[in-house]
Amino acid sequence: MTLIDRYVLREWLGSLGLVLGATMGLLLMQSMYDDLGDLLDAGAGGIDIIFYYLVRLPSFLSLVLTLSLLLSLLYTLGRLHRNLEITAMRAAGLGFGRITRVIWVAGVMLCGVTWYLNGTVIPWSVETSRSILQDLRVRGQGVVERVDQVEAVNSVAFDNRRENRVWFMNRYSRYTNRGYGVVVTELDAERREKTRMQAREAWFDTTRGGWVFLNGRETWINPDTGEVQRTLAFDEKVVTHYREDPALMLVFDQKPDDLSFFELERVIAFHRTEDSPKLKQYAVRYFGLLAETLGPLIIISLAIPFAVSGVRVNPAVGVSKSIGLFVIYFVLFKISTAMGSRGMLEPMWAALAPNLIMLLLGLGLMARAR
Repeated sequence: MTLIDRYVLREWLGSLGLVLGATMGLLLMQSMYDDLGDLLDAGAGGIDIIFYYLVRLPSFLSLVLTLSLLLSLLYTLGRLHRNLEITAMRAAGLGFGRITRVIWVAGVMLCGVTWYLNGTVIPWSVETSRSILQDLRVRGQGVVERVDQVEAVNSVAFDNRRENRVWFMNRYSRYTNRGYGVVVTELDAERREKTRMQAREAWFDTTRGGWVFLNGRETWINPDTGEVQRTLAFDEKVVTHYREDPALMLVFDQKPDDLSFFELERVIAFHRTEDSPKLKQYAVRYFGLLAETLGPLIIISLAIPFAVSGVRVNPAVGVSKSIGLFVIYFVLFKISTAMGSRGMLEPMWAALAPNLIMLLLGLGLMARAR
């Protein structure tokens, strides 16, 4: 790197660090306002609270990184321009591309960081922090002896159309990994009831190769007439051809925005084999997370032209214009997502279109700024 590259990079990284720390601190305070009471009610100690928030912090990065990058670039480049430093560099024969090349290189690296965050770190942070909070709640209740003491998901329903099997559980405990009040209905090719399995408890046992049901009853039904043909009570029953994944059941009907990257992968894999109409909305969200990796380049291409819009121009003008473009991006994103969910666009292009449009717009503004 030349002296100019090191100078621009040092000025920008200093601003980025300050903005990143400030925004992360604000989001941490908001998270403490939301969760600290629950942690204290669960009997969490000081170490537990610190560990929880250390795990939770990375989940803020997807929003904070984009905002911090925009504000730090507008501030740093705007200050260099108002101090006539960029004018001096251009008078020395350097173009905008040459002056900001170190920022573009850093932007490409940040694209890789965003990819890693969305694909690995943030899903781990979301799922692990949620698990920690649930474990603390259960531990705070003491020894778990009754189902109503267990932190559980209520009313779990799962329609496995591939196997013509419908599941319903009154509650599923993430702590014990067991379902309570379980009903499994097997259907024929015309979706008529053939058998019904009812049990007080059930769980998936990998060592025994299937689902284990306790204290229940199995009923056989004539699909043509709907009459009960036979019923048999049991204390324990292992059904090896039931292979449904409990993790998939718990996220099956949740909104795409509420799922992590890994959970989206599981749901999409299931819906793809089923050729389900729900596949499109989950796929749009999945590809949207991947498309967010272009975010740093979009931010850079929009921030540079507005930061150097003129010495006599109020810096607030550039900030307001860039924010206005992000409002346009938000509108494009909503329209594209709706079109992708309704099958009017392929999910991949529905997720990529807003990002590509804004990137091309930013590059056009860069060309004009020269």
